[in-house]
Amino acid sequence: MSNVETRQVERDSLLLLAQVRVDGSGAEYPVKVRNLSAGGMMAEGKAPVARGAVVSVALRNIGWVGGTVAWKQDDRFGIAFVEEIDPKLARAPVAAGAPDLASPRFTRPPIEAQKLDQLRKI
Repeated sequence: MSNVETRQVERDSLLLLAQVRVDGSGAEYPVKVRNLSAGGMMAEGKAPVARGAVVSVALRNIGWVGGTVAWKQDDRFGIAFVEEIDPKLARAPVAAGAPDLASPRFTRPPIEAQKLDQLRKI
C-alpha cells in the first residue's frame, strides 16, 4: 500500500498498554498503544527502535504480533504488522475469570457482586 492508501484505513483511537520486543533483543519494553488498525498501530514509549527495525508486540486478547517500524518521531512510532489482526479483539474485555492487570486500574470493572461477600469486613 502506498502512504495515501494507508491513511484511509479505519483506526481505533484508544489507550492500551502493550509490550514491544526488538528483534535480536530479549528485553521487553512497555508502550502505550495510541491507535490501532488491522494493518498496524501507533505506540508511545521508550523502546529503542529505529525505522525498519523488526519488532513483536504483545496485544491484549491477541498475543504476539510481528511487524516492522514504519516511522519514529520522539517517543512515538508506527508499526506495520506482518499479518492483519482484528483490532476489535484488543478492545474486548479480557476472558472471564482472568484479571486484566495490563490495563490501568481505573479502566477495569469494579468488584463483582458475588465476590463482595468474600471480602473481609473490618
